[in-house]
Amino acid sequence: MSQTQASLKIFAPAKVNLYLHVTHKRADGYHELDSLVDFADIGDEIIITPKDSPHFEFEISGPFAGGFSKREIESGPHSNNLVIKAARALAQKCGHPLDMHIELVKNLPFGAGLGGGSADAAAVIWGLLKYWRMPYDSLSFLNDLMLELGADVPMCFHSQAMRVRGVGEIFDEIKSGLPACPILLVHPHKTCSTPRVFSHFQADFKSVINLPSRLDDLESLIDFLSQQSNALTQAAVKNVPEIENILHILGTQDGALLSRMSGSGSCCFAIFEKEEQAKDAATMIKASNPDWWVASGTLGHIERY
Repeated sequence: MSQTQASLKIFAPAKVNLYLHVTHKRADGYHELDSLVDFADIGDEIIITPKDSPHFEFEISGPFAGGFSKREIESGPHSNNLVIKAARALAQKCGHPLDMHIELVKNLPFGAGLGGGSADAAAVIWGLLKYWRMPYDSLSFLNDLMLELGADVPMCFHSQAMRVRGVGEIFDEIKSGLPACPILLVHPHKTCSTPRVFSHFQADFKSVINLPSRLDDLESLIDFLSQQSNALTQAAVKNVPEIENILHILGTQDGALLSRMSGSGSCCFAIFEKEEQAKDAATMIKASNPDWWVASGTLGHIERY
């Protein structure tokens, strides 16, 4: 790719917590988790376009562009947007100017438990390293830089199936991999505040579980996941009661093998046996609930650009 002739488009996939257990509450108030995570081919997009001048520009587009505050649409050093924080921190560390226009295409809803902000920050880091032709595995500071932006940013940077522990900063590769499978995401257009969800969480702590040696076929994965849960579901329902209805609707769809809430909510998902079943369910649910955000796709099939 010629840096002076073409834009670089980077996909920022939605993170899906296939199960989520709370293992411990630390002295600082944060909760430690045990979760199996994968990424869907549904998400936001970062577009990096070279400029002839050294002036940095930032733009937000997409169906959820209107949800940002004034401080989050600014491109200056005091911006509250994680994309800008990530871009400026990386540029300073690498010694490169931000002589470019960065566009965030916001396709994922806010407060969904899909890691949208972290995915966007990770995507801009991934894209800038590609743009500057810098191999990420040679940068010793990179993981610490991403952790300073947010505990989920490193896992979103890698965007592959993994087991996540701690507050999200400890992750292990799933050596067998997970199967690509049809998925349906449903969000009620009501945000779920993570701090509020944890404030309602009743201390049902679980030990870190042992994962099966292989989870690379759909039957084994569903059998394992059916024995797990999202420990934050009831706390999230207290904030967004619609979650309960969404889970019920997803669970009754033809071909739905598993339905669950992702992260701290309020987005829920169902895994299907066949792609056509997920698409048919999406059409039906959207028609019956036009105010909901509904998207079908594939879990575990990600292409960055």
